[in-house]
Amino acid sequence: MRIATDRIVRRAATEALAGVAILSAMDALVKGLAAHLPVIEVTFLRFAFGAVTAFAVVAVTRPGWPSRETLRVNGVRALLIVFTALCFFYALSVLPLAETLALAFLAPVFIALFGGLILRETINGRIVIALAAGFGGMLIIVHGKAEAGTLGPQAMLGALAALTSAVTYALAMVLLRARATRDSLVVIVTLHNLLPALILLVPAGFVWVAPTSLEWGWAALLGALGVFGHLLLARAFKRAEAARLASLDYTSLVWAVLFGYIFFDETPTLYTFAGATLIILGALNASRR
Repeated sequence: MRIATDRIVRRAATEALAGVAILSAMDALVKGLAAHLPVIEVTFLRFAFGAVTAFAVVAVTRPGWPSRETLRVNGVRALLIVFTALCFFYALSVLPLAETLALAFLAPVFIALFGGLILRETINGRIVIALAAGFGGMLIIVHGKAEAGTLGPQAMLGALAALTSAVTYALAMVLLRARATRDSLVVIVTLHNLLPALILLVPAGFVWVAPTSLEWGWAALLGALGVFGHLLLARAFKRAEAARLASLDYTSLVWAVLFGYIFFDETPTLYTFAGATLIILGALNASRR
């Protein structure tokens, strides 16, 4: 029995690691596209092609129609998702990959905080310590940019955008946690892509820059990576306890360093690693039972 359980956990861990790697590749692709297209347009394309991919999954799995309550709750989540994506994608466009991901690691701490405030889960001293550690890590990263002479207004705005995306992402995930046991996973992922695409349709039209044939192809890949990455993570968390898998999300920093170095000639500083370490340790302490 123990061997079977360990096998399930290993399979879940493999799926989680693959999901994190795929989503990290998506982040790198966003950064590349944002250098040529407006951030709003890139965000719209990510969700529009994600919706197309999700509908293909729906056609195969046939999960059924969502209820009115499901549409209402996910409609609220869609607004948070749009704001989160816009902030995070903007941060990716102006900050190095590793720095953006490190700042985004504050999200688990805010999830624990909002879980207590909204879902009445226990808030203990670990969460307060994690918040302090997270903001300390953020200050270290910002100080590193100041020391390097790269802390301009755009970089400050990017850091603020990354922090804001962590907060709104946490709110969206707490709302998801409240619905995850009631709604089909495929339905949730489909609405996660379709509703933001509809919200962004008009704003993207105002800033639209015609993509090249290659950029259309990258945009299609962007949507597919987002859907399959989230589906893999969801499958992993369905097989094993969140406490066993949560720390695997931090492997995205490894991918961010790798992709940043290969594709964008970015080399993280010691300040980035020190700040990321402090943020990660705080988040791990907050999530420990």
